[in-house]
Amino acid sequence: MSENIRPYKDSELGKKEQVTQMFDSISNNYDGLNRVISFGIDIKWRKRVVAILKKKQPKTILDIATGTGDLAINLMETGAKKIIGLDISPGMLEVGKTKVADKKLSDTIEMVVGDSEQLPFADNSFDAVTVAFGVRNFENLEKGLAEIFRVLRPKGTFVVLETSVPTKSPFKQGYAFHCNYILPLVGRLFSKDRSAYRYLSASAAVFPHGEDFNNILRKIGFIEVTNKPQTFGVASIYVATK
Repeated sequence: MSENIRPYKDSELGKKEQVTQMFDSISNNYDGLNRVISFGIDIKWRKRVVAILKKKQPKTILDIATGTGDLAINLMETGAKKIIGLDISPGMLEVGKTKVADKKLSDTIEMVVGDSEQLPFADNSFDAVTVAFGVRNFENLEKGLAEIFRVLRPKGTFVVLETSVPTKSPFKQGYAFHCNYILPLVGRLFSKDRSAYRYLSASAAVFPHGEDFNNILRKIGFIEVTNKPQTFGVASIYVATK
């Protein structure tokens, strides 16, 4: 299980409430900062998620921790008839709703406020569920994954894109330098919420990745679990089936 790191050390709020507050505070700068911090590589990773699901031809997709809706919008390429982007942060969703409306995709993509650990959907509701850079923000990881399992249809596909930690030199050392110095520096220079980018770095470092996360998925009940390391292991795409 991942260490329960929170954005604000001095706050008495629970992790869920702190994460909501954090993403609300950085929502207007999030997309631009993401491109800078990842050098734009996150765009390529999302395209690979879409390519995986395109082969499955899902009709309904739930994108959890949708944030400003980048992946939900990309998922239009799968041909899905209905895509729901769910996020706990109203601030992030407002940015996402604007992007969806500007692209005239509101008939297909619906953006809703919701808690990943208490999904407001019936059992077996979706052909596919995705989470991009969101599972490490779950307050209770196994509870959130169990909810995803519940709303996914039998034989449905679950795809996770998440940061991971390289294990080979010199990528391991480069990743540590990026997380410990570059990411907090960029956050400090361009964001009013300095704690947010310290948290994003720290939470990535302690989150179970690779086979450790695969085993958690299997414990929940998923089968055909695989992970595909991306860009020297700084991220991974996990694919699992109900």
